[in-house]
Amino acid sequence: MDLTNILPQLWTGLVWPLVRLICFISIGLLLANFIESLNWTSKIAALARPLLRVGNLSDTAGASFSMALFSGVTANTMLSEAYTQGKMVKKELILANLFNSLPTYFLHLPTVFFITAPLIKGAAIIYVGLTFGAAIFRTFSIIILSRFLLPPTKKADINISAINSKKTGKGTWQTALKKSWKRFKKRIRKIILFTVPIYTLVFLMQRGGIFTVLEEFMATYLSFLPWLSPQSMGIITLHIAAEFTAGLAAAGAMLQEGSMSYRDVILALLVGNVLSSPVRAIRHQFPYYAGIFQPKLAAELILYNQIFRIGSLILMGCIYFFVTI
Repeated sequence: MDLTNILPQLWTGLVWPLVRLICFISIGLLLANFIESLNWTSKIAALARPLLRVGNLSDTAGASFSMALFSGVTANTMLSEAYTQGKMVKKELILANLFNSLPTYFLHLPTVFFITAPLIKGAAIIYVGLTFGAAIFRTFSIIILSRFLLPPTKKADINISAINSKKTGKGTWQTALKKSWKRFKKRIRKIILFTVPIYTLVFLMQRGGIFTVLEEFMATYLSFLPWLSPQSMGIITLHIAAEFTAGLAAAGAMLQEGSMSYRDVILALLVGNVLSSPVRAIRHQFPYYAGIFQPKLAAELILYNQIFRIGSLILMGCIYFFVTI
């Protein structure tokens, strides 16, 4: 066994990503606790309050929605803390997590656009526009669902929340920091207890080739999509078996050669996005979610997220397919 090869791989593939993940979760946990200790929740939620009223969602859900524009970890930690403290029922937790779809999309939008634009040029605007439309659809679908599934939020409750925010806001920052640190120490132990073994298991599964087998299986059996051009199969295969940029690079090359149209490339990327989502969720999203929520709840949240995400992308793809026939 050659340790000189194994140790660098362990550091770059497991130890450093795990340390970085725990650091981000820790920062998010501290920030979420600090915001709650100062009772700033209702102030931050003001950005999303019109949507909250329509969807019968609480100020905590609104604050999480607003924070998701800057940090997905902090947004989810706020929901987890509220649920753990009994301030939010499970039904609202699931809906609030799904409600964050749009700000989470905005958080990654610049990266996605500036990767796609140089490679597929004008097709990038249509592709990003369709994924953006899917995010908007998910958000408004959740608002409608919340309207019917959650009890109405009383106006008096909102006013009391605002009054309490003003009262506790007069407390010193030092007191809020002490309170935040106390909660942080209590939660971080549980987070590490779940995150480290789950992340390690996912790393071993990846090293063992399990994800590669799953991706190759999905990439091979695409015969149920006869309406795609033969060239599209290469893009979809790379999208699933490698990374998003690999599929984009292949799409860019085929556009340059003139062997594929914008329409074919966009449909191929949408299909690749849909088919690659489940495996990527297990590989990347589950270890991070399991550090914030309980593993069973994390799996449940990811399942709902994937159902809504895949469903919205399929809807946008179908609309684009029939409009451009």
